[in-house]
Amino acid sequence: MATEATVTVPSEAFPLGTVFEALPGVEVEIERIVPGVDVVIPYFWVRGVATDNIQEAFSAHPGVKDLRLIDSVEDEYLLRVEWEPEYVGILTSLTETGVPLVGAVGTTEQWTFDIRGDTRDDIAAFVRLCRERDIPITLTALHALTPVETATESALTDAQQEALELAYERGYFESPRQVTMEDLGEDLGISQQAVASRLRRGTRAILGRTLSALNGESSGT
Repeated sequence: MATEATVTVPSEAFPLGTVFEALPGVEVEIERIVPGVDVVIPYFWVRGVATDNIQEAFSAHPGVKDLRLIDSVEDEYLLRVEWEPEYVGILTSLTETGVPLVGAVGTTEQWTFDIRGDTRDDIAAFVRLCRERDIPITLTALHALTPVETATESALTDAQQEALELAYERGYFESPRQVTMEDLGEDLGISQQAVASRLRRGTRAILGRTLSALNGESSGT
């Protein structure tokens, strides 16, 4: 049965984690991973910092072969990083075991990776490989996906789901709104821009899954 898990590693145990030494208030969210022949290329968002040279903050990271700024919106930056081929870490362990990355968010304290395997054995193989490589991961959650989760919750990262649930409970979606993004940001400990990004991406993910399911039902009738 398809299984989803959450693992964490200390921020300094992941190469991009060293950015928090220079930018302690920043949040990094991996967008996706593109497996290559010799490299793993993740795209990631950097939020919560305004700087004219975001690439300079990431310039001294071990294992990084190339890093490019792809796009920016206010204080959100989309970057593309290419690892050194010989670098061995959690991302290469994911690709080698064939375990997809659902999402990953890094903060000053730790990196949180949400992953999914076709079976629990896939997750176990990934965890075992990381520990063999002395990658200090901690398995914090493990559960089988239900049909509801597969259709909706699994479309969201933990951070997006937390923001959406808080916004709903606090009346952000009411008319008139009963809470501001600034208030939500204070509760979550993140910037107003980061709240806006999580709500936007989470809403888009849910709409995408819902519309796809509706279209599937329509085509089947």
